[in-house]
Amino acid sequence: MRAVVYKKYGDPKVLRLTELEKPQPKANELLVKVEASTVAAGDTRVRASDFPAFFWLPARLIFGLFKPKKPVLGHEFSGVVEAVGEEVSHFEPGDRVFGTTTLLKQGAYAEYVCVPQKAKNSVVAKAPESIDLKQAAALPIGAMTAFYLLEKAKLQKSNKILVYGASGSVGTYAVQMAKKMGAKVTGVCSTANVKMVEMLGAQKVIDYKKEDFSKVKCSYDVVFDAVGKTSKSKAKSVLNSGGRYVSINMFTSENTAKLKAISQMVDARQLHPFIDREYPLEEIVTAHRYVDTGRKRGNVLINLKPQ
Repeated sequence: MRAVVYKKYGDPKVLRLTELEKPQPKANELLVKVEASTVAAGDTRVRASDFPAFFWLPARLIFGLFKPKKPVLGHEFSGVVEAVGEEVSHFEPGDRVFGTTTLLKQGAYAEYVCVPQKAKNSVVAKAPESIDLKQAAALPIGAMTAFYLLEKAKLQKSNKILVYGASGSVGTYAVQMAKKMGAKVTGVCSTANVKMVEMLGAQKVIDYKKEDFSKVKCSYDVVFDAVGKTSKSKAKSVLNSGGRYVSINMFTSENTAKLKAISQMVDARQLHPFIDREYPLEEIVTAHRYVDTGRKRGNVLINLKPQ
């Protein structure tokens, strides 16, 4: 099978398209023919070993101290089940699925991946029926992160929420979910993305190139840092008494119930992935270079179908 591997940490040039042996599912696993993956922030961070100083050593122990333990990246995927192990009960060949490869031995930058029906870290579920599989690949990580943090923030109907980094993957989902919950949403983004964030459902948008959100004459019940580039101390100036701050820098977790709920939101037309660009697997280096610029809007897809 075609797969993209990397044998050392570094810039996008460390990624190499090659041939690997097709995996075989264990008793509790699904063999998925991958249709699409994404270039998520986690992929570029792990590829470059770009971790905060306080987390650098623990991260390298997890991902590989001297070289990558997991040579194939790709943290989220969509595809079609090709085969199942004898203990698998909730899926069968032909099912359209989406999910994550978190802490599995192989990621989704490959034509096939084996994923457990149930695991401690990775998740898989049947994909939404109302969108194509390529779009479904962009949902798991960003949407589950937004969902988890909005729950942690205890967002309520009519609450006022400010989403910092509203045009990124997590931010685009946070804006849509907060609107669905009946909150009053203010997004923070760059000039080029103002109309996009308004389209997603924000009632007000602050252009951070023209205005500092921490100095606006407005207060919020929740400040949601969707890109990890602001701080609780800065958010305090616009938080109400008892207001909550959440950030993607906080611990989050994946679970099947949330993934299924996300699928239902999509089919109910309450949530939709925003796709910035799409690249074939052969252009994985170019895709990673683009995401490294920091100008990604929403999600960047990797199409695994042969060109």
